[in-house]
Amino acid sequence: MKKPYFILILVFVMFLNACNTKKQNSKDGDLPITRDSYFGQKTPGLIPEIFAPGIVSINGRGEGSISFSPDLDELYFGVFEEGGDPSVYFSKLEDKKWTNPKKINFTKDKKAGELHPFVSPNGKKIYFTAYDSNFENGKIWYVNRFENSWSNAIQLDSPINDDDVFYPNHAKNGDLFYYNISKRKTYNAPNKNGKFPEVHEVGIGGAHAFISPTQDYIVVNARNKEDDQRNDSEIYVYFKKKDGTLSKAINLGNEVNSNFRETSPSITPDGKYLFFSRYNEEGGLPNFYWVSTEIIHKLKTAYFKKEQ
Repeated sequence: MKKPYFILILVFVMFLNACNTKKQNSKDGDLPITRDSYFGQKTPGLIPEIFAPGIVSINGRGEGSISFSPDLDELYFGVFEEGGDPSVYFSKLEDKKWTNPKKINFTKDKKAGELHPFVSPNGKKIYFTAYDSNFENGKIWYVNRFENSWSNAIQLDSPINDDDVFYPNHAKNGDLFYYNISKRKTYNAPNKNGKFPEVHEVGIGGAHAFISPTQDYIVVNARNKEDDQRNDSEIYVYFKKKDGTLSKAINLGNEVNSNFRETSPSITPDGKYLFFSRYNEEGGLPNFYWVSTEIIHKLKTAYFKKEQ
């Protein structure tokens, strides 16, 4: 395994040991009563907003990778606590009220860390990355979702896990996308009756690739090679063309990308919002931000108009 690269991608874990920022923890019963699928938050427009500050995005810890269930009534996200390994947190909308986010231990301490949760499009599985100490042996695992619980964690039986990998997410047709850390490339694995017997390179740059629910674009984070003054990680999009090939990488621009690092993009199951992590908290820690995917649709319209 190429540990330096993996550690670079997860470098913000190292900042936690030096961070003494006071945490803003919400207590049980503090969360708002709401019918809203997004913690009662005012939905953003074309300017990114911090997501659920003090509830999900909490000062003094890092948050990275987030996934909603298809019905938008469950939330899974990655947390990097001070002095510890990454873990997955969970909240559920019950009786018009979100439960206080709680830590889940899917592997029951069989693995040192768990991160990058993703709820399958049918809501029946939650995929995630798990690894040993020192970020070694990163593999994709999953649990089956029961009505009020989860199954024991299962390491995915697929050539996907022949290498060190992370950041799994599903297309609606069941194909699985992920990043191969060993090869530093994005791959997908076609769904064959619920199995993933073969893998194919996608042919895009960047990391943390996420396929849109409509399967017509992919968002990634990558270094801005056009501007040496920019950060080493910004959000880009690849559009699928009529012939099935992908466009060049298109930067989402200053509306999304800032003077801070942006990573781990994802699209909500309803296709309405782009989520990502921005490393703008004191101590170099990330919080979740979200923005309307209208910003992507505007870029798509402009791109294909130019291509005509």
